[in-house]
This record gives sequence, C-alpha cells and structure tokens, in this order.
Amino acid sequence: MTAKLIRNAYEAALTMTAVLLCWAAALTLESTEGLHTDVLVLAVALALTLASTQRTADTRRRLTSLGVLPVTVGASIFLGRLIASHYAIGAAVFTAGLALAIWIRRYGPAAAKAGTLMTLPLIALLVVPGPALPPEAQSGLVTWFWAALIGALACSSVWLVQGAGDRYGPWRAQPAPEQPPRRSRLNPRPSTRMALQMAAGVAAAFTLGHLLFDDHWPWVVLTAYVAASGNRGRTDVLRKGVERLAGACAGTLLATGVAAAGITGHAAVALMFAVLAVALWLRPLSYAYWAAGMTCALSLLLGYFGQDAQHLLPTRLEGIALGAALSVASAWWLLPVPRRRTAT
Repeated sequence: MTAKLIRNAYEAALTMTAVLLCWAAALTLESTEGLHTDVLVLAVALALTLASTQRTADTRRRLTSLGVLPVTVGASIFLGRLIASHYAIGAAVFTAGLALAIWIRRYGPAAAKAGTLMTLPLIALLVVPGPALPPEAQSGLVTWFWAALIGALACSSVWLVQGAGDRYGPWRAQPAPEQPPRRSRLNPRPSTRMALQMAAGVAAAFTLGHLLFDDHWPWVVLTAYVAASGNRGRTDVLRKGVERLAGACAGTLLATGVAAAGITGHAAVALMFAVLAVALWLRPLSYAYWAAGMTCALSLLLGYFGQDAQHLLPTRLEGIALGAALSVASAWWLLPVPRRRTAT
C-alpha cells in the first residue's frame, strides 16, 4: 500500500504540474489580452482531464490530440452558446455527441481514443461556468479562437510534463496490454447499449436539471455522465453513483468549513489546487476521494466567481443525487449490460 501511495503521489504531481503550467499560460493570456476569467477554468479543466487519458500515449497519439482537441474545444464554445440561447436544441446536440463518442468504440482502440477526445471539451463545458450563466453574461466569455488556443496549450503542457517525467523521473508510464479484439455475442452490442444508456440518462438530466435547478443544471448532467461513463454493468453504475454522492457529501462538509473560515481570493485559488492535488493522489484508491475533492474545489470556484457557494451546497447535493439516480435507472432498466461482459 505504501508503494502504491508513493506512485500515486508521483502521478498526481505530474498532473498538477501540467495543470499549473497550462493555468499560468492561460493567466498570461488573460492579463495581456483582457480575456474573461473563464479561460483559466477551461485551462485547468482540459489539462486535468487530458493528463489521465494521455499518460501512456505515444507521439503519434499526442500529435493527433494536438490537432483534434483545439478544434473540438472551439466547437464546444458554439455548443455552449447554443445551450444558452436554445436550451432544448443544445441539450440534444450535447447528448448526441456523448452517445456518439461511446458508440464508435465498436471500431477499435483508435476510434475509442478519438471518442475520448470528443468527450473532453463537452465535460469541460459543464465545469466552466458558461452555458449556465445568464444570457447577458455570455458576450464576455471566451471565444472559439481563444478556446482553441487553450486546448493547444493544454495538449502542449501535458505532453511536456509527462515527457519530462518519463525521461527524468523514477517511473515511466506502463501502458495497459492491448486486448485482442473479439466480437461480442450480445445484440445490440455493449457499445450500443452503453451509448443508449448514456443518452437516456443525460437527456433526462438535462430535462429535470433545468426544470428543478434552473441555471444549476450542469451539476445534474455532470453526475449523470460520471456515473454512467465506463459502464461495466448495473452494479458498476450503482457503485460509482453511491461513491460520487458520498464523496460530494464529504466535500460539502469540507467546503462548509472553508467558507466558515472566510478564505477568499488568491488563498482560495491556492487551496483549490491543493485540494485537487490530494484528490488526484487518493483517486486510485476510491472514486469517492475524487468526488469529495471536486465538490470542494468547485465550491471554491463558485466563491471566486462571486456566488454564495455555501448557500448553494445543499442544492449541489440534490443535483448530484438526482444525476446519480438517473444514471442508475438508465443502466438498470434500459438494455442492461449483462455481468462479466466486456464493453466494446
């Protein structure tokens, strides 16, 4: 266990180094070009999610990411505007994009990796406070060009730090052995089932999230996605839903303590990065640690943007509980994937 914690700490340090490098570059752009603060959130969200998917990538795959991710990030800005102005249409496009990213896994590892690159900007869109802001605030947000540039910065930062870590660090990334392709006997195939389950859960999250939580609908949608992603069966979705809810409760208690201590401004930003680092370190042990850290970090982020994070914490928990319940219901009742089956 001690050896695993040490290795986890090393991997978390690499990720946070890439995140901070991308954040520093975005901070420079923000100050020199007069951009909105959401470019910083986008930089952190992209670098954080990209680091885990690129850890074992070869040069060809990293070059592909460097070409594809900026384009998809720029396109996601238009999708964010669409959600803000025409919620139902934007939600439908968002849901279809997530489902497509899962469905194309049937075409092999390369298609699965392309689907992951498609998904990252969509998830970042739920973290960056853009589509959920009032329409009058939309004009000040990052444009597609700057968003694409942030995407390129995220790829470059992750590539630079992970490459240096592999060359000079004590451990190199060990890619998981490729599984020989095999055709599933299920009909429809697991990838189709997972895509339909994701679509159903996310569509319901968009609908109920907007009806019950108004501008805070991203909390419901994000949880519905997290609980259903990598779906290996009904028990797996239930476990991840429970872990996310338990972690969110712990993160709520932590965020409440931070708010009571009156930590704001630059101190809150530093604490947010520290919380993310600890959450990354403990994430391989249980997803609940990551959920707790993300809940606390997002609460600090809300406070940085001037929202009453402490007052919104109960609403966040309700949204997380609803999103988890929707994913569990979709996985259990809509074409459930049988146990001991590998999703393809």
